[in-house]
Amino acid sequence: MSPDPCATPALERFTCVIPAGGVGSRLWPLSRANAPKFLLDLTGSGDSLLRATWDRLTPIAPPERLMVVTGISHRDSVASQLPELLPENLVTESEPKDSSAAIGLAAALLELRDPDAILGSFAADHVIRGDVLFQRAVTTAVRAADAGYIATIGIHPSHPATGFGYISCGGARGDLASFDVYDVTEFVEKPDAEQAQAYLDQGGYLWNAGMFIARATVLLDQMAKQEPALVSALREIAAAWGTEQGAEVRERLWSTLPKIAIDYTVAEPAAAEGKMVCVAAHFDWDDVGDFASVANLLTRRRGSDLAVLGDGAQVLSDASSGIVVSESDRLVALVGVEDVVVVDTADVLLVTTKGKAQDVKNLVSRMKVAGGGHLL
Repeated sequence: MSPDPCATPALERFTCVIPAGGVGSRLWPLSRANAPKFLLDLTGSGDSLLRATWDRLTPIAPPERLMVVTGISHRDSVASQLPELLPENLVTESEPKDSSAAIGLAAALLELRDPDAILGSFAADHVIRGDVLFQRAVTTAVRAADAGYIATIGIHPSHPATGFGYISCGGARGDLASFDVYDVTEFVEKPDAEQAQAYLDQGGYLWNAGMFIARATVLLDQMAKQEPALVSALREIAAAWGTEQGAEVRERLWSTLPKIAIDYTVAEPAAAEGKMVCVAAHFDWDDVGDFASVANLLTRRRGSDLAVLGDGAQVLSDASSGIVVSESDRLVALVGVEDVVVVDTADVLLVTTKGKAQDVKNLVSRMKVAGGGHLL
């Protein structure tokens, strides 16, 4: 499986790619088109999720080997939050095209810079605790990628979560690492509560954190098996990048690209072909997918506590639990309500429960149809 050996050590050929896209509609009205989830501080740390991601990656790769792919409308905000980011490593999309196009474009650019380049894709809007364990998992995945495999990082589940996809692990790969590396037999979609509990009881299933590490050429060649026209267009865009024709080529081709997740173009097909391995990691991870996740992070999963987020938030609570997010100067008073979600912004007040937090996305979809786009 190993490609031709390269004299330069793998970690010195490794670039961290941060796809910074998506609005995070389950976190509306806090997360909006002009202030998406990755630009927000959802942990009360004082740093945005994007900034925290950057700081987590710099011990593994220096700033000149960190790349961000984001929408053109967020270019200035990203540059402001990450002043160390080199201009040539800030890659903008004219319109969102999902993860295959975003990560694939980064891979095509890196492939031209170095045919032996290795990339790792790490979402801009996840929360990780345990940076040393994270760095250990990534460096292990880089070694597997250098051997020609596509690697992912799976998280040992702490509870039967229904909001995450899962990875089914096969045999241990002692040839790649002495521990924690396994073949991937299957990626499975978000389960119901009963199936999630079965995964936890059975063992051998990890949360899918959506991290992918591979040689740039290996990733693109795998993607091309499913979407040859997509990869051809991405390589053409990359070849013209930074030239006088670059803008014209991107404008002509980008709008034609399909919207498709990298799970379907790379991860699942590679697993079926025996080309995908997983590093089983031990750090705490959450994709902060809804307000219930934010509440659990802030209270360390103590369901009886009330989490409060927002500078200057004023909350008066009696026998209540859940989360209050406040961007106003109004007092939010709660009496005897459990697992409540209150989000108070200048123009929208959202009230729901932790159990229904995933359904906020449905409201956003209805508002698009009903002409409420100015609030999104």
